[in-house]
Amino acid sequence: MWDEANLIHSGSYTQVVDTSAPMETIPHWFQGTHLNYAENILYTADPRDRTKRTTVNKEDDKVCLTEIREGNTEVRHMNWGEARHRIARLANVLRAKGVKKGDRVAVVASTSFDTFICFMAICSLGGLFSSSSTDMGTKGILERLLQIRPKYVFVDDAAVYNGKRIDLRGKISEIVAGMKDVSEFEAVVVQPRFPGHPADLAGMTGVATLEQFLASEQVDEEMRFERVAFRDPFLIVYSSGTTGVPKCIVHSVGGVLISVTKEGLLHREWSPDNVVLQYTTTGWIMYLASIQSLLAGARSILYDGSPFMPSLTSLLEIVSQQRVTDFGTSPRYLHELQKASKIPRTLLDLSSLRAVTTTGMVLSDSLFEWFYDTAFPPSVHLKNISGGTDLAGCFGIENPLDPVYVGGCQGPCLGTKIEVYDSTLDESQTGKPVQDGEPGELVATASFPNQPVFFWSDSTGEKYQNAYYTRYAAPRVWTHGDFIQRHPVTGQILFLGRADGVLNPSGVRFGSSDIYSVIETHFPEVQDSICVGQRRPQDQDESVMLFLKMNEGYEYSEGLVERIKGKIAEERSRRHVPKYVFQTWEIPTTVNLKKVELPVKQIVSGRIIKPSGTLANPESLNFYYQFAKVEEVLEKEKKIKERSRL
Repeated sequence: MWDEANLIHSGSYTQVVDTSAPMETIPHWFQGTHLNYAENILYTADPRDRTKRTTVNKEDDKVCLTEIREGNTEVRHMNWGEARHRIARLANVLRAKGVKKGDRVAVVASTSFDTFICFMAICSLGGLFSSSSTDMGTKGILERLLQIRPKYVFVDDAAVYNGKRIDLRGKISEIVAGMKDVSEFEAVVVQPRFPGHPADLAGMTGVATLEQFLASEQVDEEMRFERVAFRDPFLIVYSSGTTGVPKCIVHSVGGVLISVTKEGLLHREWSPDNVVLQYTTTGWIMYLASIQSLLAGARSILYDGSPFMPSLTSLLEIVSQQRVTDFGTSPRYLHELQKASKIPRTLLDLSSLRAVTTTGMVLSDSLFEWFYDTAFPPSVHLKNISGGTDLAGCFGIENPLDPVYVGGCQGPCLGTKIEVYDSTLDESQTGKPVQDGEPGELVATASFPNQPVFFWSDSTGEKYQNAYYTRYAAPRVWTHGDFIQRHPVTGQILFLGRADGVLNPSGVRFGSSDIYSVIETHFPEVQDSICVGQRRPQDQDESVMLFLKMNEGYEYSEGLVERIKGKIAEERSRRHVPKYVFQTWEIPTTVNLKKVELPVKQIVSGRIIKPSGTLANPESLNFYYQFAKVEEVLEKEKKIKERSRL
């Protein structure tokens, strides 16, 4: 893979990795080589001498980025020459201000040109980049920033979402105030979200406009790159932190670069003629995916705003207009199209579209069938993937050689040794593989180069080991936290839910996705649902609780509950039927719209939790506390029904 990747680098290695080193020691890969992330994104390796760079497939006048805001009213393009020019200027200003290898610089920003310029400039210096989205609450942003202690924070002055322009100056002031005790912190640099119309910063302290910041130093415009060791860090990303302060996961330059070339060149067949639109915020690992397609010389489209504005098909209109080849979205987006009876292949010209990638949650079987039977051209490759922030890559992924079967991911990612372990442990905590077709925990049993190198603020490494390596005492393997099974015939990897959220009534283990798929397929009156297990200290067994959020115009009723229970029993089994079904008015999600089961499970099981700032609607959790005393809730419902009959 090293030979195939064609990365710009210097130095050489004597061994790929020490295979005798236990994987929990995080062995070094390709030790002796030095690379720079931004250099590889912005240039191509000279085929005759990989220590040198060329602009082949990345010529100055070729467009590399397209920026589109919600409403599709303005489309802006940036070519490679302009990108390199702007990156060099910002990098040299930062260098003049003392930013160097190992320093942290963060952004709280949208998926814009400015954010990309900042990302590449920091990486060119050998610094560490961190990003948060503007829709994240200040508390969640500061939970991240106060751990990594950045020198500068670049923040957008405004945001656009759901048809509204949101003034971020209040949030900027809160960030400045929150960072006052961080000795490394210099200032907030404010980026204009609407070019030519910057916000008025008069009276604000601790801030500078991007224009002022760039003019504050006299620098040349030569592009320079600090090549760092393969294992050196360049990126800090974060766990969801849904029940507390997020973990700061640090990724290495070489590990991410060789992983993305493996996934991009082999699994995805990226080339300079690809046009990629990945819907994401900067607070999600998929922002990295939206940038990394540039490695192959492809064009990436940066979309900022709601995917549902001004209409459900807005993103697909961009796919059509911009001749997108690879469209990345979420199962929820496809589900909304399905519920609204939108048929993209009859509404739009999708002749350029080659692939649709979904991630973030389980893609239901019914959506697989709808995708090919009804919605998209049959030539489009539906790619359901799963991996995540922890490895800046995939465990379950697509490939261009095998058929697509309904459900899960096509198969495992090359070069990553994954297995399925029995999740029922004896006292020895010995890990045992299960046979194909049996559910269990997703584990990796051999080191892989894109393992994170450490957690920030984890000097002993204890948090890192507890996160991945203490589930099984022997062997010590990476435990990812997903409950999966491998199909015995097709080799598909079926993701059944989070292992810590696995439902286990009377010893029958299954994932919440089993319930969601039934509801999404047969009950259009239900807008969304969340299914968790309840086991309080006094409970001898786990009970399954299902909460339903109704679509506008539909009523929750006993008849609906009985029909849902009956369909679950018919399509799954009677043991899958939830013991309790209740109506809810809001379902907790992260800012990336992923529903969050674990806090609800903990709450209904009698725990008081501290929600993280990464939740989009933390107040929604308050509703679920009453169900820790579910008997009292049922008694109240019984009395209400009796009164209504009288």
